[in-house]
Amino acid sequence: MSEESEPALKLEGVVKRYGDFQAVRGVDLEVPSGEIFGFLGPNGAGKTTTIRMVAGVLQPSGGRIRISGHDLASEPALAKSRVGYIPDRPFLYEKLSGGEFLRFVAGLWGKEADQVQDRVDRFLHLFHLTEWKDELIESYSHGMRQKLLITSALIHDPTLIVIDEPMVGLDPRSARILKDLLRRYVDEGGTVFLSTHTLEVAEAVCDRIAIIHEGRIIALGTMDELRAEADAGGAHLEDIFLKVTGGDEMAEVVASLRNAVGPSEVGSAGVG
Repeated sequence: MSEESEPALKLEGVVKRYGDFQAVRGVDLEVPSGEIFGFLGPNGAGKTTTIRMVAGVLQPSGGRIRISGHDLASEPALAKSRVGYIPDRPFLYEKLSGGEFLRFVAGLWGKEADQVQDRVDRFLHLFHLTEWKDELIESYSHGMRQKLLITSALIHDPTLIVIDEPMVGLDPRSARILKDLLRRYVDEGGTVFLSTHTLEVAEAVCDRIAIIHEGRIIALGTMDELRAEADAGGAHLEDIFLKVTGGDEMAEVVASLRNAVGPSEVGSAGVG
């Protein structure tokens, strides 16, 4: 089968063990091309472990992960070349300038600087980093580093972008640019696998959402499907999340806060 006919991401019975502890317990998941897929879970649920296995940073203890039809275990170079990974914390080479770092990343993917220069210039302009491209990364703020990291993940034109907490460190303008960028990316056939604690972001951006709890996926679908599965009527994702993960006491606290001060005064939802 061609890459186009394969799902962008497929997990089959994926397990991750640390000694006797199972962080991920037989996860099965399929994400087609052209979708922003949200992956949520409370702290310790196996969310970040799964994200890192999909990105090729961690090796599964069992099961199989396929990226655009390529097995991460048997075809690691091909599979990883289809992925752009944006971790929650930017780790960059501080003694390089922003431009040098992007040329370095392009080289890792076997691309000459002139092959990706147009993409680099476009992203730097979008994120207001053009005037900083010749400055050392050590002088960048956290938000600027995050924007540079996002640019580096997109530089080789991947088919799947894996993002852990996409809005961390971004100002509101840059967060909006990133949302619009991701939507344009999937409209053109790309796929986004997105993990976030900010339920408001997931509800606004994602086409489908999976909730993982204690290493297993316990809910999966569109917002309407999740509401039906949780028997939650017109509930927001925060309420569904709390209900399916057994957070009844926390749900009561949130409800009482809403009754006391009104929904507009309660801070954006973030669990864990």
